[in-house]
Amino acid sequence: MTDDMPSITHNSIVSLREVTAETVRAICRLEVSEEQKHLVAPNAVSIAQAYFEPKAWFRAIYADDTPVGFVMLYDDPDEPEYFLWRFMIDGHYQKMGFGKHSLDLLAEYVQGRPEAHELKLSCVPGDDGPEPFYRKYGFVLTGRMLDNEAEMSMQLPLK
Repeated sequence: MTDDMPSITHNSIVSLREVTAETVRAICRLEVSEEQKHLVAPNAVSIAQAYFEPKAWFRAIYADDTPVGFVMLYDDPDEPEYFLWRFMIDGHYQKMGFGKHSLDLLAEYVQGRPEAHELKLSCVPGDDGPEPFYRKYGFVLTGRMLDNEAEMSMQLPLK
């Protein structure tokens, strides 16, 4: 950890917060590690896409008061379809449990949506991508490919 990085730890409180005019630049500066950049779009691209998709729901991921990541959901209660569209934790903050805690919060949000029984996502397949992380969390491969990404799904507990 460098001197200019906040002192957050595994015990920091993770929260999902709206991206505001005051925070958007900090969220756009978050990046995955260099070797992961081919796996997820930059946050600026995701935020721009979200503004043109009415069913996009997106939040910054914070550990205490430090932005550490970004999550975007395709949120369509009319279908119902809930799809984890983008998810990233900045390379400096990976392996600290923030990804798991963020998914816990996202799953809790989705479970509160109408007729939410399943959460889907797609990811670049392979052990060097996020697939092992998602499998460990409880997602399973569906066998479908979406463009060049493997679709995964997780059943949500009924409320």
